[in-house]
Amino acid sequence: MLKKPLLIAASLLTLVAGPAAAQDRYQNRPPVVVSPDLTAPWVMQLGGQQPRARQVIYRQQIPQATRKQYYQQGQAAQPQVKRRVVNPLLQPANATRAQRPVKSKFDPQYLPQTVAYESKEKPGTIVIDTNNRFLYLVTGNGEARRYGVGVGKPGFEWAGAHKVTRKAEWPSWTPPQEMISREAAKGHYLPARMDGGPENPLGARAMYLGSTLYRIHGTNAPWTIGYAVSSGCIRMRNEDVVDLYERVKVGTKVIVI
Repeated sequence: MLKKPLLIAASLLTLVAGPAAAQDRYQNRPPVVVSPDLTAPWVMQLGGQQPRARQVIYRQQIPQATRKQYYQQGQAAQPQVKRRVVNPLLQPANATRAQRPVKSKFDPQYLPQTVAYESKEKPGTIVIDTNNRFLYLVTGNGEARRYGVGVGKPGFEWAGAHKVTRKAEWPSWTPPQEMISREAAKGHYLPARMDGGPENPLGARAMYLGSTLYRIHGTNAPWTIGYAVSSGCIRMRNEDVVDLYERVKVGTKVIVI
């Protein structure tokens, strides 16, 4: 009769002691930690519909000896950044400008407007910033009238100082022989001469520069303003070149940079 109560008591002790012992074993075992920088590579390689790896931000470890240098007034000291010095006479280049013009589109930044412009040049001087596609007519008092222009395409860039030696309304166009040959090699055949008019690529007005083949002239393709597309000439919208034409005289100094 005593054996039965003893068996029952032993069973109860086993049930109570078993979970406690197991709990002690798991409490003493160190936790398993998987570093995010180990899991991220293989999770990313799975691709498809696999869950995206958790973004991990690593803080920069700052040596104890230099903490005081990094933390001043409760904030991290910012590193010194050297900035490129830009000529104040030039407008910053438009980094987002597309490489090719889109027909029928015109960027309003190239509309004529009066802007602040400090220059040592006398009023009446024309300064053409080919990098940023702007023509400035210096008016004095720290200002200039600015127009958008099209400039020479790669391989046809140039710079220098000249004077307006001739002006013409609705000028005729005589392409130079080298241009005729160059375009013929591309399958484009140019006429030996074209009378002035709306179809003429020189547009409504032209101002010839020194003894060069270059001109400031209008265009029947206003969407090319702001791009490098010409064979070296400076092109403007027809309405803009007419406005400039009325403001300058033969002998006007022109600086191309």
